[in-house]
Amino acid sequence: MKNRYGRHTLSSRFIVCPNPDCQKFTLDAVLHESGPKPSSVGEILGNEVRTWSLVPPSAAKSFPDYIPKAIRDDYEEACLIRDLSPKASATLSRRCLQGVLRDFWKVNPGRLVNEIEQIREKTDEATWGAISAVRKLGNIGAHMENDISVIVDVDEGEAGLLIELVETLLNEWYVAREDRSKRMAAITAAAESKKPRPGSSQSA
Repeated sequence: MKNRYGRHTLSSRFIVCPNPDCQKFTLDAVLHESGPKPSSVGEILGNEVRTWSLVPPSAAKSFPDYIPKAIRDDYEEACLIRDLSPKASATLSRRCLQGVLRDFWKVNPGRLVNEIEQIREKTDEATWGAISAVRKLGNIGAHMENDISVIVDVDEGEAGLLIELVETLLNEWYVAREDRSKRMAAITAAAESKKPRPGSSQSA
């Protein structure tokens, strides 16, 4: 429709996962720059101006319940408002990061930058490199020194990097620990099942 900002058209995208075991769908609304078709009714869609995720409401990944609810809630809300308010999203991601450090690593509470420093010798080089890179990133890095409730003036890209860091740490710490625990339990159970039973010929 023509307006003071130029001709625009709103379209929708409905995509169903082809995996028979999934078949979940996503629904997006997309605002395009547009123009009239020269010889027929309708619009020629141009550049995408903005996209809204309707189902699911954000790109948040689903994490298991053994990760504390407060951490999952902060992460999901950070994803939900990343495009609407990158500043608020970054604030939630920083709080989520601090929650992970205190719950998983049991760091001594303090400023976030000091809490991050406490795990330096406990993480692998690649993980620490990613944490350090985000910690030094523009306004995000500057406010790692301050209280996590301080609103950080960042753009969508920077807010997205913080979210990606949180996702990586949740996977590499919580999920990996749980997977390892299950594997070790399975090995232990298998070994126990192979033990000779009392009175059997093998135990004589």
